[in-house]
Amino acid sequence: MSALASDTVLTAPLLRPMRESDLDAVHAIEIRAYPFPWTLGIFRDCLRADYPAWVLHEDGRILGYFLMSIAAGEAHVLNVCVAPEAQGRGLGRKLVRAFLHLARGRAVQRVFLEVRPSNRGAIGLYHEEGFNEIGRRPRYYPARDGREDAIVMAIELV
Repeated sequence: MSALASDTVLTAPLLRPMRESDLDAVHAIEIRAYPFPWTLGIFRDCLRADYPAWVLHEDGRILGYFLMSIAAGEAHVLNVCVAPEAQGRGLGRKLVRAFLHLARGRAVQRVFLEVRPSNRGAIGLYHEEGFNEIGRRPRYYPARDGREDAIVMAIELV
C-alpha cells in the first residue's frame, strides 16, 4: 500500500447543524444545482430566524443540506439539495430521513414540501419515503419559459 493510500481515511457523510460559516459553501451548491437558486441572504435569514438547518458533510466538504420551518405541529421543508457531483449516492434519501427524524423529535404531525413536476427523481424519492401529493400551486416556481407549477406533497407522522 502506498503512503498516500494508507494515510487517506474517508469518512461516511455526517449531518450537523448548519452554521453561518457554511453559507458560502451551501450557496455555491445551490448555484450549481438550480437554475433559479436562493440568494445568500435567504439562507442567512433562515439561520437568523432559527429555522432547523442542517448540512451533510464528508471529509470537510458539504455535500447537501436542508432547511425547514416548524410551527403548530407542522413542518414545511423550505429547501433540500444535494450537490450535483454527489448525486446518485443515496444522499438525498439520507437528508429526507434526517428531516423526518428531526420533525418527529419535535412532535410534528405533518410535513409539507413543494417540488417541481419536472423533478421526477425527487418526486419518486418523496413517494418512496411516504409523501403523497395533496395539491398544486400554479405558477409557483420561476422557469426558463415563464413559471412552473409546484406539486405540494405531505406526510403524516402520527
